[in-house]
Amino acid sequence: MNAEKTNLRFGCYASLAVLILTVLTWIVAMFAVPPAGPYCIGDCMEYPFSELLDYYPRDYYWMYLAIFQVFAYLLYMIASSFIASAEKRIFAFSSVAFSIITAVILLTAYFIQFSVVPISMMKGESEGIALLTQYTGHGIFIAMEDLAYITMSISFLLLAFVFSTATRLEKAIRIIFLLAFPSVVLAFAYYTAQFGVDRSYRFEVAAISVNWLVLISTGILLSIYFKRSLNALNKD
Repeated sequence: MNAEKTNLRFGCYASLAVLILTVLTWIVAMFAVPPAGPYCIGDCMEYPFSELLDYYPRDYYWMYLAIFQVFAYLLYMIASSFIASAEKRIFAFSSVAFSIITAVILLTAYFIQFSVVPISMMKGESEGIALLTQYTGHGIFIAMEDLAYITMSISFLLLAFVFSTATRLEKAIRIIFLLAFPSVVLAFAYYTAQFGVDRSYRFEVAAISVNWLVLISTGILLSIYFKRSLNALNKD
């Protein structure tokens, strides 16, 4: 009983943490409007992005927050997996596996971006930086984010099957998780059909938006779910 209470309490805190950190990260990221690529509204940088230090550190602040957001996401997925019944544990464990893949990719992408790119430019070591920087629409950073947010949506898809449709709350959580993956797939198909391999960061923006909306909405709903379950145990 005490272990179950600990799991539920941990899940409630993890859900609130992912909710708060996702909202904060999104707000800060809105101030980092890309000064290059298809969504640039003026005075845009072009290859080889030699002016990128003009946007440092403004365009990198959100990544520091995103590091902690990823930590919270991983804990939130682990906590959610503990509520799975025996017959649904395969879905829970699989969702955690994909969340670990997601976390590794994103943590690597963000840490390299703010730890390698700016200092290399400051030291005049610009060779190869264009391929690494976030401003290159077909660069390594965008490709890693594309992959990570696809795997994140898969982790949500798998976690959806942990929840039943017995209550409106669980049904809402299940539906939101289920919608993430097809939404990301449709976005990928749309931008690929429109632009081929030259999608730039269009798909990345769409995939981030879908997944972060899922984190925010389920962060709210799961915190309620964990709190209600904890209150029910305390009454027994």
